[in-house]
Amino acid sequence: MNQGYLSDYFDGVASKILTTVEADLNRSNQHEFQGVAKLRTLFGTPTDKIRYPANFIYMTDDEPVMDEGFVTWSDVRRGNPNRSPEYHLYYSTTEVSKRMMPSDLMVIAKCKDGSVLVIVAEPESTSANQILWLFNIDKENNDRFSIRKGAELETEQYRLSYTSGIILETVGIEVNDTDESYLEEMLGLFDGKFPKTKEFSDYARKTLREMTPFDNPDDILLAWMDREEILFRTLERHFITEHVQEWQRKTAAIDVDEFIKFSLSVQNRRKSRAGLALENHVEAIFTSMKIAYERNASTENKSRPDFLFPGRVEYFDDQFPNTHLTMLGVKSTCKDRWRQVLTEAKRIENKHLLTLQPAISINQTEEMKNNHLQLVVPQSLHNSYNPEQQSWLMSFENFIDLVKSRHK
Repeated sequence: MNQGYLSDYFDGVASKILTTVEADLNRSNQHEFQGVAKLRTLFGTPTDKIRYPANFIYMTDDEPVMDEGFVTWSDVRRGNPNRSPEYHLYYSTTEVSKRMMPSDLMVIAKCKDGSVLVIVAEPESTSANQILWLFNIDKENNDRFSIRKGAELETEQYRLSYTSGIILETVGIEVNDTDESYLEEMLGLFDGKFPKTKEFSDYARKTLREMTPFDNPDDILLAWMDREEILFRTLERHFITEHVQEWQRKTAAIDVDEFIKFSLSVQNRRKSRAGLALENHVEAIFTSMKIAYERNASTENKSRPDFLFPGRVEYFDDQFPNTHLTMLGVKSTCKDRWRQVLTEAKRIENKHLLTLQPAISINQTEEMKNNHLQLVVPQSLHNSYNPEQQSWLMSFENFIDLVKSRHK
């Protein structure tokens, strides 16, 4: 059971770095992308102009900007039999096109539903790094379009995971991987409703009995998260379908306010569950390895670090050495929320933060270093960071070894 491949969502993907003539509207009013010859493999060679509905997104390390528009693909020499075809790709004016700048990363993805997704990301940002990682893009020598399509998007480097699914959803792609073979068992076990997050995390781990934390804690943590995500989406889809069918039985029209309220409840449940699920699986690993810890123990000013080692009693014992105390914050994604960890457990100067977020920018990791925060990332995600960052990152197994050495 896995979460599929990029090919499940896209027929093909093209990427390049934007040039001045493409992005700077003060320098060019053409509204077209350059160097598009390779795009023939993606959009074909039609005789008539084709207009595609398009979703545009501009990504920085702040909130993304999204807008709807279109792109058109056409042979500008059509009707002239004496000249060879010359295809152009034009884009409409959107809030995204107004923000595009030279040197921005751009990805054009042809979606399975016939629409086009245009992603533009600020260079050297975490968002740009994650898009490069997700689509396996070489950011060097990318002044012309690089194309990946069809079977290329079904190879191992394009296999989706919990982490890559998060990135897809930030660009508006709903990840719908489910496994119906577990649905009947879950409905019976949980009495036809959503269980509490801890109960659901326990169940997800039990479906992977052949794996233990002693094999490789980094891999097992990601495997548990992947499995829980798929099982959760399976159960969620069932309940959403039931809810919509109930609406249809009651009335021909859906109440807009009720629909918005229901949609928000779905999104909020997803957000709150993800962080708690990661904490649950981390806790299960600590417990199985007999590591002394407390979860959400209160320290100063009502702060509650996610994990405190060995515990609250030692933390408030002035005779217990500061160097033997450890704290770990746990966040499935960081963004600017990593700074929250800095105010927790003041006795501990050098803090640790575990995240599943890939490709965090150099600027942010440098700021973490300057604030004595060590980032802990599962080993298989280290390759999303540049070599300098990789030498600094700590794997989850490294962190476990550190805690064990301090608390013998």
